[in-house]
Amino acid sequence: MSAVVDNPAMGMRLMQLDDIEAVFAIEIRAHSHPWTEGILRDCLRVGYGCWVYEEAGEILGFAIFSFAAGEAHLLNLCVKPEHQGEGLGRKIINHMLTVVRRLDVDTILLEVRESNAAAIHLYDSLGFNEIGQRRNYYPAGDGKEDALVLVKVL
Repeated sequence: MSAVVDNPAMGMRLMQLDDIEAVFAIEIRAHSHPWTEGILRDCLRVGYGCWVYEEAGEILGFAIFSFAAGEAHLLNLCVKPEHQGEGLGRKIINHMLTVVRRLDVDTILLEVRESNAAAIHLYDSLGFNEIGQRRNYYPAGDGKEDALVLVKVL
């Protein structure tokens, strides 16, 4: 990703293979149906936008997005549970917005669990709009859960 900029002062940096263990530890604590370490490694391998938010040498959150043909798709945004509600998700997304603008992206898509009120509120406050729904998209304890599809036009 030569078109992107690391910004250590902001706490954001590109994810490295050595970060997978810490990123996976966050993922399994924050999600009932987490991605596997293999999926995280594959995201790095194929060149997705993989970023971590770090403070004092500790990874507190991360984001992974794909991008092509003027669109980006936020695939995963995750913050350590004990740091949720501190504005880190907002910082991570704002950084992602800066990165994708430099990649000439004009539209960002994402899916979010219908039950994830905090995330929906965050995305709404950042100008994302609901454009659809994916039925039975996410695994859930009692079967499947619907996803809301959100978009932000830059």
